[in-house]
Amino acid sequence: MAAIKPSVPKGTRDFSPAEMVKRNYIFDTIKSVFRKYGYQQIETPTMENLSTLTGKYGDEGDKLIFKVLNSGDYLNKADEPALTARNSNQLTSSISEKALRYDLTVPFARYVVMHQNEVTMPFKRFQVQPVWRADRPQKGRYREFYQCDADVVGSDSLLNEAEFIMIYDEALSNLGLKDFTIKINNRKILSGIAEIIGKPELIIDMTVAIDKLDKIGLNGVVNELLTKGFVQEDIDKLEPIILLEGTNYEKLHKLRTVLADSAIGLKGCHELEEIFEYINNCKLHRATLELDITLARGLNYYTGAIFEVKTNEAAMGSIGGGGRYDDLTGMFGLKGLTGAGISFGADRIYDVLEELNLFPEGSNQTTKVLICTFDKGGEIYGLPLLQHLRAEGVNAELYPSGTKIKKQFDYANNKNIPYVIVIGSDEIESGHLTFKNMATGEQEKLTTNQILAKVR
Repeated sequence: MAAIKPSVPKGTRDFSPAEMVKRNYIFDTIKSVFRKYGYQQIETPTMENLSTLTGKYGDEGDKLIFKVLNSGDYLNKADEPALTARNSNQLTSSISEKALRYDLTVPFARYVVMHQNEVTMPFKRFQVQPVWRADRPQKGRYREFYQCDADVVGSDSLLNEAEFIMIYDEALSNLGLKDFTIKINNRKILSGIAEIIGKPELIIDMTVAIDKLDKIGLNGVVNELLTKGFVQEDIDKLEPIILLEGTNYEKLHKLRTVLADSAIGLKGCHELEEIFEYINNCKLHRATLELDITLARGLNYYTGAIFEVKTNEAAMGSIGGGGRYDDLTGMFGLKGLTGAGISFGADRIYDVLEELNLFPEGSNQTTKVLICTFDKGGEIYGLPLLQHLRAEGVNAELYPSGTKIKKQFDYANNKNIPYVIVIGSDEIESGHLTFKNMATGEQEKLTTNQILAKVR
């Protein structure tokens, strides 16, 4: 039998030890900020019931859900007419009861409904887990990727939105980013704009089009709107709104004038103003907060404030986003529970930190000290020192004896281990061990206590 060439499915990746250290640095930094703001971690299963996920992401999203075949003879319960007619959509539900999760938000809504009598409201949770989408793989788009979400349900206070801005600001500043913009808008303002134009039924078409302004420009947006049922008179009203300029408060003032006859539009303006008031009392580290009326966010379940975060230091799409949603749990029978949430794009943040060389020095090392020995005697002598180092919180290894010292040094260099301790008969006799800095090549004879003081 011919050997099988090893490979991974398209759109998935292996992560090396060096990459995992960097990924964990990102996750740990973000998690620490989530915890600081009172968010608690949960995890949900890799698989959900297919019925839990279907119908929550729109027709296009449903097509991208990875279905899991029923175990055993899955055709045994297959829908015979669908099988005969080769109707895959109808057949799927009879041969697949489970699916890989598509995002973390719908499983979170399901979790809240199932555990509503156990959680304390408002419930602030964060989740860092992989999700799967049967998308066409391309650069920066994978079929398996991690999401890093924080949500709060059971509170309609806009303090939550203000805290999300502060979480983005603190976490991204802690990761070393110096220049990034948190864009904010409100879906109620977009609804108000559609209302004053007289096309409230086309709100989704309008938001989808203006959300593409960065990619296709004003002419592209106008052309798309004209194909969706808007006329030139509508475009003439829309253009000055889309091209709003000035400070956040100047933009709000202009919007209040434009939306004077729309109650929902004015409510959106009021909500944004309240968020800005909170932020005025909390100094941001490095973020720029910008009201961007063209920000629409693709998901239709957003009902209030919406966010998107972009770095200004590297050419990259959004590195975070989210917003306020009302009644997300209503799909599972628990009505009237408002919520808001944000997500960090960990893979894009990784690429940005790599490009800007912002990973901390030594982030590609996992072991700090390697003990090298010539024989069994050195190995026995080195074991208590190894335990001592580890007890002091120093990552340390002892290379098994019987290998040439050059090979042991090569091992240290390949793993980016910065310090090596060499134990031979002379060292054992004198009690002064050879301590080598692998970066500089400098060597010195030190006692165990002196070595501990250096590497702590």
